[in-house]
Amino acid sequence: MKLLIYAHDWAPSVGGIETVTMVLARGLAAWQSTHPNEGIAVTVVTQTPAKGMNDAALPFRVVRRPSQLEFAKLVRSADILHVANPAFMPLFLGWIFRKPTVLEHDGYQSICPNGLLVYQLDRSVCPGHFMAGRYRECLRCNSVALGWAGSLRVLLLTFPRRWLARRVARNVAPTNHVGKRVALPQTQLLYHGVPDLAPPRSRVNTDCEVNLPCFAFIGRLVLEKGLPVLLLASKKLSQGGHSFRLRIVGDGSERARLEQMSDELGLRDRTEFVGMVPSDAIPGLLAQATAVVMPSVWEDVAPLAASELLMQGQLVIASDIGGLGEIVDGAGLRFPAGDADALESCMRQVLDNPGLATELRLKARQRGLELFSEKHMLEEHAQLYQSLLGRYQTT
Repeated sequence: MKLLIYAHDWAPSVGGIETVTMVLARGLAAWQSTHPNEGIAVTVVTQTPAKGMNDAALPFRVVRRPSQLEFAKLVRSADILHVANPAFMPLFLGWIFRKPTVLEHDGYQSICPNGLLVYQLDRSVCPGHFMAGRYRECLRCNSVALGWAGSLRVLLLTFPRRWLARRVARNVAPTNHVGKRVALPQTQLLYHGVPDLAPPRSRVNTDCEVNLPCFAFIGRLVLEKGLPVLLLASKKLSQGGHSFRLRIVGDGSERARLEQMSDELGLRDRTEFVGMVPSDAIPGLLAQATAVVMPSVWEDVAPLAASELLMQGQLVIASDIGGLGEIVDGAGLRFPAGDADALESCMRQVLDNPGLATELRLKARQRGLELFSEKHMLEEHAQLYQSLLGRYQTT
């Protein structure tokens, strides 16, 4: 089988879709080693420049920034076309050449001109202006970042993009939430896979001072992540007489404002802004955390961080919004997005009931192994490709 994967943004860039696509390409390129009669020749096409990355060291072919003619030849010679997010040209070529095309939705590009479902005027969750036909609101929204001409362009492109998405062989949603949001025919749920990292051996708080319980946040310090909600909840928890530490790992445009907010709330003596840390230092930080809080206020598609935390057996307290709430479901604590009182209640439960925390960590590990393993993701994708190939070969 000749599999062509198109990922507009890819390595060496770092992000969720880049990570998932790399895992998928590596795993399927090695598929024949465990499935002798099911060899898969993988080619990845991307618009991202190499920037010094050695593509020759990868176990599959990489084509960067091909000409339109070269790209058309690649699509025409492929048996299966996999498109990571609704990009117009690969979807158009797949339709023209009648190729069995798998479209993976790691964003909302098929129902939202900016692909985020965020209303840029006030950074709120978009109620679905495009799908409701309120195109003037779409124009206003994206004019903030793109200007009126750019906003009109992305709006107009959304119509053919959705038309093509309705005609692929299979739409893949990484969460049920995304499947319901995009509302496209031939949609199948395939969760993203993450590495099976062993849970930390011990949960000590030696770095959180005086061995206090420690709540951690790890991620970008941006509006969408909802850090003000965590600070407000921590203030309420502190006023209730609870002793704890708050560790915020990461950096971003909101850091200065968050530090000021922690001062104003009287939390600075118990809050540590760590900044960016090397990836190999994160497991140690997590081992010192009583729980990891994910207070997002926008509809995350399928955050890999949440799946990784469950796989590691971490206790997660998360906003019940978008794909985030679905991933954590039953294996952590959830609260309505933006509700500081509800988040404070969850944090208080963790402090007052250590047995609950232990139980949820076990459930987290079990849910991670059952749903979010890399092996499971690879097997489901390989089965999907084989089924589509067989169907197209008989028609």
